[in-house]
Formats: sequence, structure tokens, C-alpha cells
Amino acid sequence: MEPSHDTVCADTRQWLERAVIGLNLCPFAKSVHVKAQVHYAVSDARYADELLTDLLTELKALAASDGATRDTTLLIAPFCLEDFLDFNDFLGQADKALARLGLDGVLQIASLHPRYQFAGTEVDDVTNFTNRSPYPTLHLLREESIDRAVMAFPNAESIFEVNMATMERLGVAGWTELNVGATDATPKPEGS
Repeated sequence: MEPSHDTVCADTRQWLERAVIGLNLCPFAKSVHVKAQVHYAVSDARYADELLTDLLTELKALAASDGATRDTTLLIAPFCLEDFLDFNDFLGQADKALARLGLDGVLQIASLHPRYQFAGTEVDDVTNFTNRSPYPTLHLLREESIDRAVMAFPNAESIFEVNMATMERLGVAGWTELNVGATDATPKPEGS
């Protein structure tokens, strides 16, 4: 049984609140979350070309929206690109789509995935968890919002190193205790 859109959004919100904001992995996330400026879009795509169509729709919608009501979009793909290498390959198409729309320099796409792996790390390296979300996710951001946030946070370049240290202190067991993964949608056998 597949998770519903409501479940996917709830899992993603929980991850955002407990991990991203709770661990301060992104010092800019709390403000837009508290102001309800994060748009959650769940894609029903099964294939990369379908996800690309949904991405184009969400990029256009974000660019056309008022930043005061929608500052950022999380495009969540629970049924597509479950393999991290396939997802990573898709990012090239995503960046080309951004450029084709003439939105390069206006919007930016960040990537999050349940099996995210930085180049040069082992799969189980805890530092990979800084970019691990419950489902494959494309984070669409406004460049002007990033610029404002960086100006308000004087040591923005240190965020990556601070996050790595946070994850090493937390460890895999600590991450697991956060309970920020996808809800298991597998039906339980009767009587269990």
C-alpha cells in the first residue's frame, strides 16, 4: 500500500521540524516554516519524465507566486527515483529545465533523498544524513530569499561544517531516535 499525499506531507513536515529546524541544519528554514511559506507538492510521478513535468509546473508556480505567501516549495516524489544514483542523474535534467524556463538566477533547486550520499563518503557515513529526507525531494528556492538569508547570517559558509559536526555528535542512533523517515505504508497482517 502506498502512502497518501497527506502521509507524505506529514512525514516531510515532521522531518523539517525535527531534523532540519530541530537540529538547525538550515538556519533559514524556521522563519519560512513558522510563517507558513513552505508549499508542499506531492508528485504522483512513476518515471523521471513525469517528475520533470511536475517540476516545470512547480517552478512556474513558485516564480509566479507572491514570496510573502509562498517562499519555497518542496516537490516530493515518493514513487519515483528511489535509487539515489538515478535521482542524482535527474538533477541535470532539473537544472536544464530551470534554464529553459529562464529562471536560472531567479530560482534554485536543492536535492534531498532518503539515501543521499555526498561524493567521497561511504553510504552509512552519518554526515550524509544532513541531506536525507523521508522521500526523494526537490527543494525549490528563490535566489533573492537565499541572498537575504545569507546577509542576515554572517557566517553562512560555515553551515556545512557545523552540520557535519552536528551529525557526528548525534550519530546514526541519534538520527534514528528523531523518527524522521517515511511512514511504513505496508498493511499489517490481521491479528498483529
